[in-house]
Amino acid sequence: MTPPPLTGPLCTRPSLTRDLRNLGLKPQDTVLVHCSLKSIGWINGGAEALAQALLDILTPEGTLVVPTHTSSNSDPSNWVNPPVPKEWWQSIRETRPAFNPQTTRSEHMGVLAETVRTWPGAVRSTHPHTSFAAIGAKAEFITHGHEVDSMLGEKSPLARLEELNAKVLLIGVGFDRCTCFHLAEYRVNSPKADISFAVAVNGTREWATVSDVSVNEEDFLELGKDFVKQNGVTKGQIGAANCHLFSLPQAVKFAEQWFLSNRTPTP
Repeated sequence: MTPPPLTGPLCTRPSLTRDLRNLGLKPQDTVLVHCSLKSIGWINGGAEALAQALLDILTPEGTLVVPTHTSSNSDPSNWVNPPVPKEWWQSIRETRPAFNPQTTRSEHMGVLAETVRTWPGAVRSTHPHTSFAAIGAKAEFITHGHEVDSMLGEKSPLARLEELNAKVLLIGVGFDRCTCFHLAEYRVNSPKADISFAVAVNGTREWATVSDVSVNEEDFLELGKDFVKQNGVTKGQIGAANCHLFSLPQAVKFAEQWFLSNRTPTP
């Protein structure tokens, strides 16, 4: 039986470049991208074509950044999607390979993120659970110094992106994926929790536990809705994907005030 024909729209590197330009992305921009590739349509060349279109727009003087988090490098007692048997926990802690920026795959971040991570010249931050990858002029500055007790805080790439007045581009995803809102959580006395992961220390694998902010995106969709109402968010389409382009510093500043007004303060 012949399979049904592909549905569109048909997207190409030139058409994606045009859509990105029309949305407002510019040469020399620094942009953090969250993307659902399938929402765009059928892309001739897939994620590689989209990555190249982004780099075409940004030029070598710009910088493309994506989240390359590794959610499974964490304590198995906290896993819920799916949970694992309690009798497995200690074995997982003892045998989980240490995070390696060059070889550890990103998880649940989408095809574009993994494509950027493995792109020639890409640089990745060293947080064992919540890393970012970048290509371009500011890649080293953005990814350097990502401390293990600052997943998404002041010593993370998010704070460096804020310094650079970066933009955020959401492609076919909602504000529940807007990672930069987490930076604001570090500035409003959010609760803390222990987090654990496998790391390499002087070439030796260790299971480490640190205290960090207990990040929570459960109210990000509501936050995002209010942010769009009150700030300069550009809406448009890339292929069939609904997109939002906006200032990262503005988003963080708005989120900080929103949390103070809408979240219960930590005792």
